[in-house]
Amino acid sequence: MRSHSKINHRNNSKPILQDNSLSKGLRTLAFLLFTSLFFITSLKADDLPPRPFPPRLVNDLAGIIDPYAIIQLEQKLVAFNDTTSTQIAVVTVPSLCGYDIADFTDRLAEKWGVGQKGKDNGVMILVKPKNNEGNGYVRISVGYGLEDVITDAVARRIIEKEMIPYFRQGDYTKGIMAGTEVIMNLSSGKFKAEDYIGGDPNAAIGIAIFIIILGGIFLMRFLFSPFAIGRSSSFWPMIVLMNMFGRGGHKGKWDNFSSGSGWFGGGGSSFGGFGGGSFGGGGASGSW
Repeated sequence: MRSHSKINHRNNSKPILQDNSLSKGLRTLAFLLFTSLFFITSLKADDLPPRPFPPRLVNDLAGIIDPYAIIQLEQKLVAFNDTTSTQIAVVTVPSLCGYDIADFTDRLAEKWGVGQKGKDNGVMILVKPKNNEGNGYVRISVGYGLEDVITDAVARRIIEKEMIPYFRQGDYTKGIMAGTEVIMNLSSGKFKAEDYIGGDPNAAIGIAIFIIILGGIFLMRFLFSPFAIGRSSSFWPMIVLMNMFGRGGHKGKWDNFSSGSGWFGGGGSSFGGFGGGSFGGGGASGSW
């Protein structure tokens, strides 16, 4: 009996040893996988450009923007940041380092922390020019706080209508300036997304001009009619009318979406740095 129990004990001990060895092997494998994943992630993070120092909103790493335009655009974006707290970063890169354009831009915007923490009101415009590596790509990444203002559809329209037509001609400066101007006007509330997407801007301007001319004809006929001339008060409407035309009136609804004049020009203050905004994949991409 004693020998039989010893045999049973020996037989039962083998599965226990095997289970322990298997668990130890799984733990080792899991550790190696985690370490490899962490190492790969670290390498990928190093592929992204570091946060600029000193801080700048315009970072032309591909060297495709006119130097004078860089200074002008930096001043406008700094003034816009000071006025609205919304941060718009413009970045050009010669390569995407194997990334998809959307993944590259979203990761970079998150790494740099474009926008204010808590408000998440940042936008990153990233352009990779057409070169020996392949097609050109552009991405507008929008922070959480601006996704309702600059929707994916709006970002796509900005890329397709304002930027890529210039990029196809090799004029990256004008394309970037035009796209940035629209984003500034939309995010500041100068225009609404539905106004930008809906309708033809040229048609809207034509209708407005027609209404102004038609109204002017009726007003002039009234002012110079025998009834109006005989009244002493007719002098003041004429003065008001001359003053209106002398100032040029207001521009059409669409005139300043991508005009070079800009709403937030000037500004001599320097950029204080990114505020820690977050991004969740909002925006749009394009290629040519």
